[in-house]
Amino acid sequence: MNLAHAPLRLTLRETFRIARESSDVRDNVLVTLSDASGAEGIGEAAPSPYYGQSADGVAAALDGLALPQVSDPKVLEDILAALQAPLANHSSALAAVDMALHDMLGRNIGIPLFRIFGLNPDRTPVTSFTIGLASADEMRRKTQEAADYAVLKVKLGTPEDRDIIRTIRQVTSVPIRVDANAAWTVDETLENLRWLADEGVELVEQPLAADDLDGLRRVCDAGGLPIIADESARTTKDVVALRGCVHGINIKLAKCGGLREALKMIHIARAQDMKVMLGCFIESSLGITAAAHLSPLVDYADLDGHLLIADDPYRGVGVRDGKMILPDRPGLGVERA
Repeated sequence: MNLAHAPLRLTLRETFRIARESSDVRDNVLVTLSDASGAEGIGEAAPSPYYGQSADGVAAALDGLALPQVSDPKVLEDILAALQAPLANHSSALAAVDMALHDMLGRNIGIPLFRIFGLNPDRTPVTSFTIGLASADEMRRKTQEAADYAVLKVKLGTPEDRDIIRTIRQVTSVPIRVDANAAWTVDETLENLRWLADEGVELVEQPLAADDLDGLRRVCDAGGLPIIADESARTTKDVVALRGCVHGINIKLAKCGGLREALKMIHIARAQDMKVMLGCFIESSLGITAAAHLSPLVDYADLDGHLLIADDPYRGVGVRDGKMILPDRPGLGVERA
């Protein structure tokens, strides 16, 4: 197989802010795999600075990557197992290669990815739409513009958290999911859960620092709103360690290393009676669609990264009244816009 990569710069519709950062563009990486028969597959790396990753780092890692020589490119487990060590610090690069392998497989046999996994496309959940940190007027406007979505995700983690929720509640009554991006203390979380429940909030994502498992357990034991781990849940090993500490996990392909690892995380979480959310970074329809193919297996979806960009170069998963519609084309089913 041959691997090629190219920069994939995405311009956001508006500045996107969370508790620890803001951005106007996102530099991702497009990965293309091809085999001797001429078959191709594509994937997207969405490196996160939070995990010490960058587009330049992805490119350097892929430049030095030796793909395993296999007689059958459909032996995905063997191929990806050989890439675990060289891409151990580049989960988004591994995810992109994983996506491209699955895309190539689906194209070769003429079947959409969700059918390869044996999933029912009618079971896709609705996706939340994210309202980033902004002025009160901007948040009211963004909320009104998101009227087609049945669930909102609201970024918190500031001294104005209560004002933010009150501002959004001035213009909508739809369910809200809150993401504090690890910005609260245990005491703040316990206090915040009380009033958030009264404001129609469904769940709280990552209220505490990623390594504060004892704190998460205290919050979980106190009862109240479901707690979903994001930054604390990167791989299968993390899911095992989180048992009893949270009510569920947020899986992102670029965070865990791709579809194969995500599928394992889903099964481990289910075995531990955990809820599962599929999330994303800011990605094009390429990366979002790859994740969406697993969405019939999960409880919650937060797959709106492509909806936040102004120049999406791909078409893939659709959204109708908030519900995700999977493409029926072979592989990932993604095509150039």
